[in-house]
Amino acid sequence: MKKITLLLISFIFLLSACAPQATATPVPASSSTEVPAITEVSAPQTLTVMSHDSFAVSEDVVKAFEEANNAKLVFLQSGDAGAVLNKAILTKDAPLADVLFGVDNTFLSRALEADIFEAYASPELANIPDAFKLDASNNVSPVDYGDVCINYDKKYFSDNALAVPQSLEDLTKPEYTNLLAVENPATSSTGLAFLFATIAHFGEDGYVEYWKSLKANGTVVVDGWETAYYTNFSASSGKGPQPMIVSYGTSPAVEVIFADPPVDDAPTASVLGPDTCFRQIEFVGILKGTQNRALAEKFVDFMLSKQFQEDIPLQMFVYPANSTAVLPEVFTKYSQAPEQTATLASDVIAANRDKWIQEWTDAVMK
Repeated sequence: MKKITLLLISFIFLLSACAPQATATPVPASSSTEVPAITEVSAPQTLTVMSHDSFAVSEDVVKAFEEANNAKLVFLQSGDAGAVLNKAILTKDAPLADVLFGVDNTFLSRALEADIFEAYASPELANIPDAFKLDASNNVSPVDYGDVCINYDKKYFSDNALAVPQSLEDLTKPEYTNLLAVENPATSSTGLAFLFATIAHFGEDGYVEYWKSLKANGTVVVDGWETAYYTNFSASSGKGPQPMIVSYGTSPAVEVIFADPPVDDAPTASVLGPDTCFRQIEFVGILKGTQNRALAEKFVDFMLSKQFQEDIPLQMFVYPANSTAVLPEVFTKYSQAPEQTATLASDVIAANRDKWIQEWTDAVMK
């Protein structure tokens, strides 16, 4: 048995010596045996932006911010500007969003008194004119502005051979009975801006009597801008009963841009007499309690940047606050701006806004 085993071992040795030798294969650099490091891609960070219902931005602009910051933007539209602010104040201890856009100069003092914002001085403020910077503590930053003016249906006035009113006083004349719809200033920032225009023009001693005259002349009050424009306005798609409503000096440009079939001229225009329009400025701010402070700062910077600002005119149809932004030709051609807007100091608004709204409600709604 031992002899058989020795013979078997010798046979295996001989086979192995006669077998061809394996040839070493060169290994290309790209085929290195080292295991490449795995790059971890973190999930996008979500940033929630609360705004009014009129907020709009192009998809490619949103995408640009998201890709540059590995972020996901969520927009929380919450009604008119007044309703948005009320919601932000009521939820300040457990904020629903990281950033709030849409507080305007008519509601700014209420927002600052409620202490809902964290201060942030964006470097992009260097391109914003000082006239728009109404908060020296930088709790909010100006984003856009527009002039709240009475819009009228050009065809109605032409068909009825009726002269277009040129002043606030004209609106109380018999020839304009039942022709005007306005927004409730208690629920609409547009309506509040028009109320402020009348207070600036007639003074605290005269504006209530003026509104009583408007009411006696058949002025209709609705809850918000969208109802006024799309339901009451005879020149809009709603073909409503009133040929005059409170809207914006830029609204005629919208009528041209979205006209189907296309038109060469706007079917509407604005009353631009002295003190008939009130300039509205909108702001963005970082809400207290945000867990995404660094990303919120980047979004504020982005909203004030030229890329976002040049998107504003054809999305929200107001003017960008950044003076370096280039405006589209169709926007500048058909928008109208008054030479003299009605103005009220922000501290005067802060001290009297609630009282004025109550006085207006007592005079017009009861």
